[in-house]
Amino acid sequence: MRFQRFIGLLVLGAALLGAGLLWVSVGASDPEPAAPPERGVLFGIWRIFYETEIPPVDVIVAAIGVALLLAAAVALLERRISDRTRRSWDVAALPLAPRLVMDETHGVYAGPVTVTVLIPAHDEEACLGATLASLRAQSVPPDRIIVVADNCTDGTVALARAAGVEVFETDGNRRKKAGALNQVLEVLLPGQGDNDTVMVLDADTILDQGFLAGAIRRLTDDRALMAVGGLFYGDQGGGLIGQFQRNEYTRYQRDLKRRRGRVFVLTGTASVFRPWALREVAAQRGRALPGVPGDVYDTVALTEDNELTIALKTLGALIISPAECTVVTEVMPSWRTLWSQRLRWQRGALENLGAYGLRPSTVRYWAQQLGLGYGVFALGSYLLLILLMAVSTDTWVWFPFWLGIGGVFTLERVVTVWRGGWRARLLAVTLFPELYYAMFLNVAFVKGVWDMSLAREASWKHLPGPGTATGGPIEREMEAEHA
Repeated sequence: MRFQRFIGLLVLGAALLGAGLLWVSVGASDPEPAAPPERGVLFGIWRIFYETEIPPVDVIVAAIGVALLLAAAVALLERRISDRTRRSWDVAALPLAPRLVMDETHGVYAGPVTVTVLIPAHDEEACLGATLASLRAQSVPPDRIIVVADNCTDGTVALARAAGVEVFETDGNRRKKAGALNQVLEVLLPGQGDNDTVMVLDADTILDQGFLAGAIRRLTDDRALMAVGGLFYGDQGGGLIGQFQRNEYTRYQRDLKRRRGRVFVLTGTASVFRPWALREVAAQRGRALPGVPGDVYDTVALTEDNELTIALKTLGALIISPAECTVVTEVMPSWRTLWSQRLRWQRGALENLGAYGLRPSTVRYWAQQLGLGYGVFALGSYLLLILLMAVSTDTWVWFPFWLGIGGVFTLERVVTVWRGGWRARLLAVTLFPELYYAMFLNVAFVKGVWDMSLAREASWKHLPGPGTATGGPIEREMEAEHA
C-alpha cells in the first residue's frame, strides 16, 4: 500500500516538476515587449495583463527542442530494450525471448495452428448470440469454442448449448473474469500443443471476418510470436459520447499501425496466445512476476489484460496487434459509465506499474504515465487562460500565434480520424468538444492518481451497459474490489 501511494505521488510530482520547469524557462527569458501589455479586469476585482505578441523565437525553439529530445529519448530507449530482448540468450530472465524460442523450436514441427476460443460470460444472454455468429462467419473458423459461464443467472448456458458450443461452468469463483479464465486454463493448457493457440474473446465483441485468418497466418509464419492482439473499433450508436470514443479508438489504431503492430496492451476484447506463453506466465507467478503461482491471470489486478501484457513483455515475449485483426466492441453509453471505465483503467495501469516497478519492460509505460500527467497541466492551463481572457475583456482578442497553433492542432485532429468517416471528421474539426472530452479523461487520470496517493481502496460498482439489462463484461469487471 505504501508503494502504491509512492507511485501516485511520483507521477503527480514529476508532472508538476515538468510544468514548473517550463514556466521558469519561459519567465527567465524576460523579453523586452514591443508594446505595453493590455489590461483587463476579472469580476471587477482582479486585474489581468496580457500580451498579443508571439512568444520569443528562442522560447519557441527551446520548447520544440525539448519535446523532440524527450520523444527521441523514449523511442531510442524502447528500441534498444526491444532489440536486446529479441537477441537475448538469458533463459532465466527472458525465457520467452524470440532467439531462445527460435532455437528451441528449430527443426520441430508442432502441427498446424489451431484456435480454441474462450468466451468468459456472466449473464451474457443478450449479446452472446451475435458473438458466436461472428466466430462462425470467420473465413477460417475456430477449432473449438468454449463459453466460460461464470455464476450465470440468466439463459447464457442454455443459449450456448443450444448453439452447439462447449460450456465450462466455474466452481465457486469470486475473482470475476480473471478467476473464471484461470479455472478453465488450468484444465485446458496441459493438453495443448505449442501450436494449439488459445483465444480470449469478450462476449460482447464482434470479430471482423478476417481476424482469425490473419492471426493464424502470423502465428504460422513466426514461431517466436507468442500473442496476437486485436485492434478495436467502437460500435455504432451512443450519440456524441459514442463518437468521442470512436474517434479515440481510431487514433489508437492509427498509432499501432504506424508502430507496425508493436502493441501497448493486448486488448481483453480479443487476443490469441500460444499455450507456451501462458504456461510460462503461470510458472513465473510469485517469482519473476507478481501474482499467485500457477495462475495465468493475476486476480488482484484491476486491468487483467494490461497486467498480462506487461507479464509477457517482462518474460521477453514477442507480441503484436496487426492491422488485419480488427474487432468491434461496445462504447460506453453515458458519462457515468465512461467515467467508471476510465477510472478503472487508469487506476489499474498505475497499480500494475506499482507491482512491477521500473524494469525494461515498463519503461514505455512509465513514460506514458508521466506524459499524461504533464498533459493534464498543459491542456488545463491552456483552457483556463482562454476562459480568463474571455471573462476579463470587453472584446474578444485575437492572438495570431495561438490561432496558428490551434489550426495545426485542428488539422492533426482531422487527419488522425479521417478513416472514421464524415462524422468523425466533423467532430474533430470543431476542436473544442474534443478538447473538453480530453479534459474529462484527464480528470479521471487525476482522480486515479489522487486515490492512489491517499491509498484509497478501489471499489467498482455494477453499471448497466448497452444491449443488456445486466451490463456488458466491461461494466461487470468494475464490481471487482481491490485493496
